[in-house]
Amino acid sequence: MTQQYRITLPPFKRGMHLITHFIEKELKNLPACGLVNIFLCHTSAGLMLNENADPSVMKDMHRIFDEMVPENQSWYTHRSEGSDDMPAHAKSALCGHSLSIPIVNGHLGLGIWQGICLCEFRNHASGRTIVLTVIS
Repeated sequence: MTQQYRITLPPFKRGMHLITHFIEKELKNLPACGLVNIFLCHTSAGLMLNENADPSVMKDMHRIFDEMVPENQSWYTHRSEGSDDMPAHAKSALCGHSLSIPIVNGHLGLGIWQGICLCEFRNHASGRTIVLTVIS
């Protein structure tokens, strides 16, 4: 059986944000066993699994992405939506737009230190839409 949900996250400032609680709030009645696919419907943000205990990891990840893909490069041709737009597209391509997480005993089968992270790469983004697909 397959179930699907669409949620819109509140706007987040630029950076890395743990959103596990938003996902778990929507997925209250999971089957005992299965798979959840989390798909982000945007090309200037991304998803990743990462450390959920020490906030400095999120801060460092944000800095790493900014160092890997800097803004205001003279050779960028896509500039119509601001200096953060083209780098945001590149960063989202690097981290990806979807995650698949196993369902174990009716819960997301995340490791003890794992959290679902929204990587917001725009300076002034609106709420981001996520599609959750539960396969049992």
